[in-house]
Amino acid sequence: MKAVILAAGCATRLRPHSDDTPKTLLPVGGVPILRRTITSLLRCGFDQFVIGTGYLEHMVRDAVASWFPGLDVTYVTNKDFRTTNNGYSLLLCRPHVENDGFILLDGDVVFDLDVIETLVERGPDCLAVRSVGEICLEEVKVTADNQDRCLAIGKHVPVRSAMGESVGIELFSAASSRRLFAALHQRVREQGLVNEYYEAAFQQIIDEGTTLYGVDIGTMYASEIDTIEDLMLANARLAQRPAFDVRIDAVRLAV
Repeated sequence: MKAVILAAGCATRLRPHSDDTPKTLLPVGGVPILRRTITSLLRCGFDQFVIGTGYLEHMVRDAVASWFPGLDVTYVTNKDFRTTNNGYSLLLCRPHVENDGFILLDGDVVFDLDVIETLVERGPDCLAVRSVGEICLEEVKVTADNQDRCLAIGKHVPVRSAMGESVGIELFSAASSRRLFAALHQRVREQGLVNEYYEAAFQQIIDEGTTLYGVDIGTMYASEIDTIEDLMLANARLAQRPAFDVRIDAVRLAV
């Protein structure tokens, strides 16, 4: 199974921590975010990886090679990472995943393994939604009908009507993958919307008839690390838990 991890941005809100380190390599609970992510995905059966890079790309490549020798990984470079957003980065991954089902993750999300297991058990097409805890105005929020079918997604969604916050983890079927990349191409290449979040393309395919389900992850932990405060809170939260086990099944990494 394929996984796409987007990790191109330069994380200005995390300075000085991100001055010489990509956000995805910052340690949380003593383990770099990207290492946590790949380890968890491997444990859930994902064995092919596409990583969108940009800022300090060489550090990401070197780190992954040292942690996971033999990993089936393709790097897709966004040379314009300073002036584009994650919708643009995702579109660059199109040749590697358009005709396949895949899981999509932001490279700055720290999450419980149960989140991935819950999405895989539910099956495509779905996205993880956090309904527990405070939901801020600036977060990407989701509204859904009484069958959890997503109706609207984006920062513009009112908090009062939201099912919850989208945490940046989505699972797509091959059919929805094709629709998603067609929408991204239209928006980015034809309309020049290079600085959009990919959720704008999610909204377009929903409006065009694609069904995406919101999956409430309840009290499972999932947090984007956008700011220094986010980093501090995540470290405090994970300090109360057993240390993350970075060991993996070596068979999955056989060349």
